[in-house]
Amino acid sequence: MPVKEDALLDEGILQQIERIGKADIVVGIPSFNNSRTIDHVVRAANAGLAKHFPNQSSIIVNSDGGSQDGTRDIVASSEFTDLETLMVRHRLHPIHKIITPYHGIPGKGSAFRTIFKIAQLLGAKACAVVDSDLRSIAPEWIELLVGPILNEGYDYTAPLYRRHKYDGTITNSIVYPLTRALYGKRIRQPIGGDFGFSGSLAERYLSKDVWDTNVARYGIDIWMTTTALAEGFKVCQAFLGAKIHDPKDPGADLSEMLVQVVSSVFELMGTYENIWAEVEGSESVPHFGFEYSVGLEPINVNTQRMVDNFRQGVRDLEPIWAEALQPSNLAWIKELAAAEPHAFPDEIWAATIYDFALAYNRQVMTREHLLSSLTPLYLGRTAAFVLDTAEADSNQVEERIESLALAYESAKESLVQRWRG
Repeated sequence: MPVKEDALLDEGILQQIERIGKADIVVGIPSFNNSRTIDHVVRAANAGLAKHFPNQSSIIVNSDGGSQDGTRDIVASSEFTDLETLMVRHRLHPIHKIITPYHGIPGKGSAFRTIFKIAQLLGAKACAVVDSDLRSIAPEWIELLVGPILNEGYDYTAPLYRRHKYDGTITNSIVYPLTRALYGKRIRQPIGGDFGFSGSLAERYLSKDVWDTNVARYGIDIWMTTTALAEGFKVCQAFLGAKIHDPKDPGADLSEMLVQVVSSVFELMGTYENIWAEVEGSESVPHFGFEYSVGLEPINVNTQRMVDNFRQGVRDLEPIWAEALQPSNLAWIKELAAAEPHAFPDEIWAATIYDFALAYNRQVMTREHLLSSLTPLYLGRTAAFVLDTAEADSNQVEERIESLALAYESAKESLVQRWRG
């Protein structure tokens, strides 16, 4: 059942909001069984607000998905009281906390919806959301995410991280280059998880009828970024340093996340087709923060398992791929599966994603069935990337990702012609 607007918040939370009255800044932390890490995240957020925004009224909102490990109790007891260590002598306003369950489809998007609603009711000028499994968050993150909104007039601050070269492969191979090619802005981490946004943008998000879709699960990050880009909000990005959280092996089963994220991207292509079809090339967006090198935790990758999965997909899924892919692209993929050493060229990968985007929006088959068949192709491309960059440093890896992004941009004209045809 869809959640009614007036049912988003329990009566006790509404009363707490009424007592608080207003807040200039809202920092939201979605959670689900994050007892190991959330105390650090809450303390960092608290310290960041105290140090960098001592003259603003602020609130931290924990939007929880029914944790059973004591996460909410930890949030309730977490505090940062030693302000002298931050060189803060006086704070005009206390930092409040609201701990609330969210309602609706289980997922991060439903948690964010609750945070948006609380920000609206409190009349917040600026907001930030940060992941609850972060181990690298520092108080400066709050300044970097909120400062451009509050002090520089931006509506949306996307994160810019240093990440291990094999962390974020869905971003690197699909979401970043595709979003860049479509909307013409080089937002490097469009699904990074930690964002700043204005109160007016939060209200715009609330007005959308998407909360019974995949946006309510994994799709919320790319939906937030794309909405800000496509609807003309003023965007920037801020360098936060290392993103160290619970890493995921790109060869592990990410199929559910892949389906939900990619379906959100493709759905938004249908929503904003009149906008992205007119965009040519791409440009940088303003950066905040001092960029520096950081040490990163290693990620072990089983490339042979990914290659085997790709080749099995070629054997089993050819009838499905024949419905989605242009014949020349399907022929290329079959050749790649038989070749040694394993490779997956940028141009073929960009063409593959564009073929799937068209098939999705033309509904050539059940959309979930279509996107589920993308997983072996994604694993094949990821394995090729890992093998190709085994000896590469972070700058060289970024150069490879830049080459892929340019391949998406080069192929876009053909996509537009086919989309309109």
